[in-house]
Amino acid sequence: MIERLVIVGVGLIGGSFALALRQAGQVRHIVGVGRSQANLRAALQQGVIDEVAGSAAAAVRGADLVLLAVPVGAMPAVLREIAPHLPADCIVTDAGSTKQDVVAAAKAGMADKFKQFVPGHPIAGAENSGVAAARVDLYQGRQVVLTPLAENAPAMVERVAALWQACGAEVARMNAEAHDRIFAAVSHLPHLAAFGLVDDLAGRPEADTYFRYAGSGFRDFTRIAGSHPEMWRDIALANREAVLAELEAYIAELEQIRGLLARGDAAGLEAIFQRASRARKNWNPNAS
Repeated sequence: MIERLVIVGVGLIGGSFALALRQAGQVRHIVGVGRSQANLRAALQQGVIDEVAGSAAAAVRGADLVLLAVPVGAMPAVLREIAPHLPADCIVTDAGSTKQDVVAAAKAGMADKFKQFVPGHPIAGAENSGVAAARVDLYQGRQVVLTPLAENAPAMVERVAALWQACGAEVARMNAEAHDRIFAAVSHLPHLAAFGLVDDLAGRPEADTYFRYAGSGFRDFTRIAGSHPEMWRDIALANREAVLAELEAYIAELEQIRGLLARGDAAGLEAIFQRASRARKNWNPNAS
């Protein structure tokens, strides 16, 4: 049982964590911190949190566990603010989509309390943000990746893992470098591609016509372009080197397809499409 849980950033991710732990009977009192007072009032009214704190520093006094669910660009300032006020047995974890930069920020900002930070990343989300988007079942059957530090006590890591499991998630572990490299390819690059395509069409003089006739393929491919712009700006910059490497690889693949199309190479195009189709169906046997 967590006596005092602090959520810094009570939006989709933080709010869903609070709801799931409350339903699982794992928490007694939940404190919310954030920039938007309107969002915090809504979280209080909806029963997502029990208390609104005036600052992160005030919130963490007496806390058992702190979840940082803010954009990764905001993590350094929050970590510096809370470090002097953390109880010695309080665990701090995060939900950031990049890990090497957040670990570096924790090391710089938490000093001798760095060992209390257990980095994490829930692989769940939606294009909507704010506490209104929070769902008690958001983490059911989803993956959560922890990237534990050498300095972490094993019991702290196990406690964080157990809490995510109580939310219905499956927990995996890997190092921070591997995490950032993998998610640059399977998460960060797809978001950049979706943002780029929508921005391109939206900037054309006949944009309304394009969007009027866009069908399910466009809808499915670009759904994530409705995601939180500030959050994805921070993710792209935080994982810049890995994302640039994946962009180069993707551009090379598109150039190959462009060349085949320009030459009218039907067999070459079909070979790429066949390989991609097989890979997609192997990943998800129910894919149509």
